[in-house]
Amino acid sequence: MMSLPFYQRHHEHYDRAYRHKALQSTVSQYQKETKSKSALYAQGSTAYARGSAAYRHASAADFSLDSSAAYSHGSSAYDLESAAYSYGSTAYDHSAAQSKRSAAYSLDSESLSKSSAAYSHGSESINKLAAAYRLGSEAYSLGLKDSNLMIEDQSYKMSPKAKRAKQNLVSEDKENEAIDYSVPIFTGREVSISGITDTEEERIKESAAYVAKRNLFATGEGVSVSKVAKSTSEEEHHEKKSRKVAIRESAERVALKKTLEETQAFHKKLNQDKLLHAPEFVIEPRSHTIWEKQNVKFHCSVAGWPAPRVTWYKNNVPINVQTHPGKYIIESRYGLHSLEITTCDFDDTAQYRASAMNVKGEISAYASLVVKRYKGEIDASLLYAGTSSMPMGFGVTPHGYASRFEISFSDKFDVAFGREGETMSLGCTVVISPDIKRFKPDIEWYRNGVLITPSKWVQMHWSGERASLTLTHANKEDEGLYTLRVVMGEYYEEYSNYVFVRDADAEIPGAPGAPLDVQCLDANKDYVIVSWKQPAVDGGNPILGYFIDRCEVGTTHWTQCNETPVKFARFPVTGLIEGRSYIFRVRAVNKAGISLPSRVSEPVAALDPADRARLRSHPSAPWTGQIIVTEEEPAEGVVPGPPTDLQVIEATKNYVVLSWKPPGQRGHEGIMYFVEKCVAGTEDWQRVNTEIPVKSPRFAVFDLAEGKSYCFRVRCCNSAGIGEPSEATEATVVDDKLDIPKAPGRIMPSRNTDTSVVVTWTEPPDAKELVGYYIEASVVGSGHWEPCNNNPVKGTRFICHGLINGEKYIFRVRAVNAAGLSEFSQDSEPIEVKAAIAAPSPPYDIMVLESVRDSMVLGWKQPKATGGTEITGYYVNYREVVNGVPGNWMEANIKAISERAYRIENLKENMVYQFQVAAANLAGVGTPSLPSQPFKCEEWTIAVPGPPHDVTCTEVRKDSLVLLWKEPVYTGRSPIAGYYVDMKETEAKEERWRSVNEKPLQKKYLKIGGLNEGVSYVFRVRATNQAGVGKPSDVTDPVIAETRPGTKEVVVDVDDNGVISLNFECDQMSPNSKFVWSKNYEPIEDDSRLNIDTKGGKSKAIFKDLGEDDLGIYSCVVTDTDGVSSSHTIDEEEMKRLLALSHERKFPIVPLASELAVEILEKGEVRFWLQAEKLSGNAKANFVFNDKEIFNGEKYKMKVDRNTGLIEMIMDKLEDKDEGTYTFQLQDGKATNQSSLVLIGDVFKKLQDEAEFQRKEWHRKQGPHFVDQLGWEVTDECNVMLKCKVANIKKETHIVWYKDDREIMVDEEHDFKDGVCTLLISDFSKKDAGTYEVILKDDRGKDTSELTLKDTAFADLMSEVCRRIALSATDLKIQSTAEGIRLYSYVTYYVEDLRVGWVHNDTQIKFTDRVKTGVTGEQIWLQINEPTQQDKGRYTMELFDGKTTHKKTVDLSGQAFDEAFAEFQRLKQAAIAEKNRARVLGGLPDVVTIQEGKALNLSCTVWGDPTPEVSWLKNEKPFVSDANCILRFEHGKNVSFTISTVSTHDSGKYSIVVKNSYGTETSDVTVIVISVSGLTDTVQGHDQNNATASKKKKTTASKQKEAEKKDFIKPHVKAIIATEETPDPNEMTPVEIEKNTKSNQQAAKKTDGKAAVAEKVPQPTESLERQGKKPLENKP
Repeated sequence: MMSLPFYQRHHEHYDRAYRHKALQSTVSQYQKETKSKSALYAQGSTAYARGSAAYRHASAADFSLDSSAAYSHGSSAYDLESAAYSYGSTAYDHSAAQSKRSAAYSLDSESLSKSSAAYSHGSESINKLAAAYRLGSEAYSLGLKDSNLMIEDQSYKMSPKAKRAKQNLVSEDKENEAIDYSVPIFTGREVSISGITDTEEERIKESAAYVAKRNLFATGEGVSVSKVAKSTSEEEHHEKKSRKVAIRESAERVALKKTLEETQAFHKKLNQDKLLHAPEFVIEPRSHTIWEKQNVKFHCSVAGWPAPRVTWYKNNVPINVQTHPGKYIIESRYGLHSLEITTCDFDDTAQYRASAMNVKGEISAYASLVVKRYKGEIDASLLYAGTSSMPMGFGVTPHGYASRFEISFSDKFDVAFGREGETMSLGCTVVISPDIKRFKPDIEWYRNGVLITPSKWVQMHWSGERASLTLTHANKEDEGLYTLRVVMGEYYEEYSNYVFVRDADAEIPGAPGAPLDVQCLDANKDYVIVSWKQPAVDGGNPILGYFIDRCEVGTTHWTQCNETPVKFARFPVTGLIEGRSYIFRVRAVNKAGISLPSRVSEPVAALDPADRARLRSHPSAPWTGQIIVTEEEPAEGVVPGPPTDLQVIEATKNYVVLSWKPPGQRGHEGIMYFVEKCVAGTEDWQRVNTEIPVKSPRFAVFDLAEGKSYCFRVRCCNSAGIGEPSEATEATVVDDKLDIPKAPGRIMPSRNTDTSVVVTWTEPPDAKELVGYYIEASVVGSGHWEPCNNNPVKGTRFICHGLINGEKYIFRVRAVNAAGLSEFSQDSEPIEVKAAIAAPSPPYDIMVLESVRDSMVLGWKQPKATGGTEITGYYVNYREVVNGVPGNWMEANIKAISERAYRIENLKENMVYQFQVAAANLAGVGTPSLPSQPFKCEEWTIAVPGPPHDVTCTEVRKDSLVLLWKEPVYTGRSPIAGYYVDMKETEAKEERWRSVNEKPLQKKYLKIGGLNEGVSYVFRVRATNQAGVGKPSDVTDPVIAETRPGTKEVVVDVDDNGVISLNFECDQMSPNSKFVWSKNYEPIEDDSRLNIDTKGGKSKAIFKDLGEDDLGIYSCVVTDTDGVSSSHTIDEEEMKRLLALSHERKFPIVPLASELAVEILEKGEVRFWLQAEKLSGNAKANFVFNDKEIFNGEKYKMKVDRNTGLIEMIMDKLEDKDEGTYTFQLQDGKATNQSSLVLIGDVFKKLQDEAEFQRKEWHRKQGPHFVDQLGWEVTDECNVMLKCKVANIKKETHIVWYKDDREIMVDEEHDFKDGVCTLLISDFSKKDAGTYEVILKDDRGKDTSELTLKDTAFADLMSEVCRRIALSATDLKIQSTAEGIRLYSYVTYYVEDLRVGWVHNDTQIKFTDRVKTGVTGEQIWLQINEPTQQDKGRYTMELFDGKTTHKKTVDLSGQAFDEAFAEFQRLKQAAIAEKNRARVLGGLPDVVTIQEGKALNLSCTVWGDPTPEVSWLKNEKPFVSDANCILRFEHGKNVSFTISTVSTHDSGKYSIVVKNSYGTETSDVTVIVISVSGLTDTVQGHDQNNATASKKKKTTASKQKEAEKKDFIKPHVKAIIATEETPDPNEMTPVEIEKNTKSNQQAAKKTDGKAAVAEKVPQPTESLERQGKKPLENKP
């Protein structure tokens, strides 16, 4: 579909096919009505809507449906994506309600909304439109497809209004007439966003039906009739509805509107939640209508991440700047993009498109340009105003008249540097011409292209002349490019500069800088994501993570949201209370400490996004007096369905964020959610939020195992129950999906100004979600890096300010995203900070120096800014001025001229001319000067001379300066006789001019003295001849009398060769600066008298032969600087002084750096030496001893080093005859010098002895020797190590250790590692005292070192050992025992020299039987038996090493004492219970084998306190005494068991159970009765293979724990044997029972909680086998 501009409606070539034939009459009538209601019709404007397509279709009945007008700034003008019908020429934007320049349509004089521009034209017009929609749905669709359903918040971006855009008022009568210019036809582009219905056709029909029904229902009667124009009367349609149907339809519209709002809010949140998002136009380009020869500029602002790349198209053809140099200027700066078209002509009429593209998508915005060509007559004088040479533009001010404003800035703010917490102020003085009092300018401030609004952080002030902005509390968020825009009607001017904010000083040294730009994203009822940017300064240690704090609005209490630092620069905060507002801040942490907190975020409310949108919105339509009631029954008791669209929107190592949509089936009751997780590949679902369901369709899951894969699902719940789960997500690995970016590449610095450098780089590969870049700079060789910015910059170019001029810097860059900071890039190449060259500024003060009939001589002043390099020439243009109207410019010279005076030939006599001059340098031709005043070309006939020219000031000091000038071009009728110089203060009136000299000057320079420091002066020069004094020259620029810091003077110097020179230095040079020497202020052309030598910032004028011809003033000027110059006068007196000094320098003595000195060398040699400062190649030295010359030979070794000036003599040995005076005599050309040294008496003797000692030492060191003598040190393990350092060791070298002359045997041979020999003595004590000696020896010799460790030396060593032992002591610990409480500490080992003391509550403890101390192994303890309350307090163990007391303290009070005392009581009771419990002491065997019919008597002893109860069991059943079996318990300890006659029925296991209040114990005995028939005659021997059965005892001890049981002591067990013998009638049947031995009884007593083990009874194996049993194994 073609999108046509508004102006094509009035031309025959307009395609009528775009209109529906049935709509023609309706639309025509509609146009007339809408025009009559329009307050102002702006011919060149276009219909704009915030968040919709930039350009609306002019086709389809010349109106279109603009739904974003219905949703302007968060409000709704009316329901469902309809009803702002913007006429194709109506100007509309987001500020339409406030702007005087916008056309506002009103509905029955009622304002719908302050921020909304929904336009209605009364029910009649709406009904007509509804009829038009019914008539042609196809035509309607043409206008509807451009609708944009997105709701966007108001964004304060730069106004899209074009600079110098012009606007004309056209009357309504002329609106319908053909305009006198032609326009081309071009195609457009449609923008469509589907929202609710599935197809475009359904959406069109639905919207059209709703528009009609809405206006029918608005009458309030329930019945409405659509009326159409007479031309469509045959298609009239009447419709009647009941009130119930109308209410039903209204409810449906409300529900549909809510669905629309929720959908739009959801899409908006998606864009906010994701860092990566497609481009969108914040400010779209605006259409323009201009006149030919004017410039036009399209502006747009684009948001998106990564930063979108913007391309400009003309009629869908990309614009190539290279193929049209100077025609198009495309700029991109901080998100603001512009296309400027210069000197527009008729061919520039076209549709222009800005296309923004990044990895997430592409979007385009359109704007039209109409270039009008004026065909009527115009007053030519209107094209010329003042001195401007450009055609005049016309603009419309808010007051309705045409005017042009010139806006300029003075006293502008420079690049500013501040620190966090400081107050910073920016300001400019604004000059507006013409000054219209009732037309006040709009002052706007921008930061990085975003409009700044006043807040507690920012204050703005406009005094009427000066605009200022104050940052009351600067933060790093305030860093950026600040722009002041001054708007006057349709004109504006801008001025920009950068503001840098450094980190405040950290409270903790080494702590990182504060994070910045804290924002809240995706806020819901109980959840919000907090994001921030990492700081540039890490304090020298890597940042470990960040802490997030929250504070409820209205309180001052900050709560930390995370326990452990998070590294990812986003964090989900949960647990918010619905309906409350919060602010957040972030702190960075490294190992040095925590940073200062960031600036707090904007407040955010914990609300559902739909609720937040409703709170922000305004009434969507005027009150109609109707109440809409729905008749639907509330869907109560409905179990909600599963959520939809569940997805993982963010995953890091610390958390995973889930997002979903509410279910469709949920009733009218609110729902909440449960989140479940499971490990991928399993079905083990676990509920994450088990206690409290979440209210928001977002949830952050923490406590996941890093590296594992998980699946998630969500269930809904309400009062009716819990619904089915949603579909599970794909497996998600718990890890950072966003990687830290790689380092940027290709760091390229380039020069900018004398204090700044432009740094460019390339984006790192595979970079994702970049926040920006940090740039650091370092002076070459310093190794110290400083951040250039503290707020990440977007783009790949940055200007680093605040650098030192002349220093060399290197730069590096690192990228930033939410995952962290990349590695630094490679260092850039070094660059010296110097200003880059540019074209020079315009010359000024053009004046005529001479005029004849056909030519004129012009003069001018050189540009104030040369552009960083010398000016290579000038170009002069001229034009005729006829009756005040200037003509076209013509070139006066083709080749550049170097002088600032030029004769223009071939002019017309008596013609008025204007001139302009442009300067040129290596960078190109600069801007031409403003046109000069009109000058008439006529021959001068005056007698006096013309004005001097090129008047300049140099050598400015605080009380003087030198004035230079050139003679007039026109000398008058007689030769020039001299000059007069006039001066006055700059601010003084004209009558304050005064002459500096009374008599005319013959020279063309003058040094003016007597100036007042700090006062500004101006000067002029007049020439005189016989006829009189001529016209004065142009006045100089104001000059302030001051000596600037760093000012240097010309210095006269005479070097060592007697050469006289003048020297001048300059440290303010630019790369193209030069030294220019002159004599008497005239260039030096004769080089026979002087040589000029310039190196770097130094220049030297060397006199070849100073004489009277060289007298004069010598001056030096440094070009391309701010007036750096100086001079020196050489008169006769000065010449004589210099010549005398030169003679002295020609015949100097040899300078000595040091006098004659003596030193002893390593081998005992004696060295005499001195050093001259400088020696030539012909220098000689003579050596004299006691007035006799000595020569190089066997005894004396002499050397002269002429390069270093070192002269030396070496003697092998100093003998007694060598006592005397030594002299070195020097001769170097004509220069001589000498130095002597006297060696006699004690001085000589001392030197001789030292030489002998050094000789012996040298011989000793030829073999193995000690560098460091034997010493000792104490190791960390408290051992003593003897060590010494040796040298000159080889493999055969042996080392032997001795103590007290006895050799110490060493297990290992020493390897002399690192040249150190060691002997380790462990557990050092008094026995180790003595004298230690170590000997090194091999075939080259030996060396000895000795160490005595006795008396004081031993005491010092033991003190150090004790100190190390004391330092090794562990902290005091508390241990409870059955006897009391023990305090103890462990040391490495203990020696008696370490004195131990104990202090209780600052009182020394006196040891008793109850409180005592001791050492057990490495444990030092204090035992407190039977502790009481008086034993509470603070205990200190004091370890005294002989010098220092070391203390270890523990607090035995409060809970510590209570717990220890309770444990003591428990252990004490357990010991008592163990002591007094019931037990069987011994006597019972394990097994008894007896013959049937015999008598069995078993006895044992029991014990217990109180006396235990005794009972018996047989085969685990109670057993009582009877006639055959007698059980006795006597004296409380003796127990007996007697069976008078045993039988086989008595076989079995018998158990005795003893019991008292402290415990119970059971002892078992197995009785085996053997029948007589089965008994063999022979009993086999008793050997070790006899089987036994273990006796089992069961003990139940009260008040005892299993952990307290100790291992059993294995008892010694014997067997009991029962044999058959012939009984003695007088005695009982013998049964041999061996009792437990004494040792076994003692061993049994040691068992803890168990009875003693009875002796085992050996028995015949055969008898067991006959019973069918295997021998029993011995059991412990």
